[in-house]
Amino acid sequence: MAETDVRVWLVERTYSDDEQNLIILVYATPDGERYFRKERALTSFTGDSRNTTAALDVDPDNLGSVDEADLREQYAAEATRMADEHDPEDPI
Repeated sequence: MAETDVRVWLVERTYSDDEQNLIILVYATPDGERYFRKERALTSFTGDSRNTTAALDVDPDNLGSVDEADLREQYAAEATRMADEHDPEDPI
């Protein structure tokens, strides 16, 4: 983790409506204020080398802001739960 990186926790995993075989992973800060979105092809989930981990450390320039209060609360609750139950490197 670089000194300026921010730890975000997996809060949402959905299938894309627009693209076939695309999974959207959303990671958020424990306060739910910021998020990081990652898209992966469904085929990239096979094998141990491409595990989805409980947390990521990302550059703050790659984080978006969560504008909706309800979504912030949801992300905060889920990020906190993930942090309480998992180590950052745990495969999910």
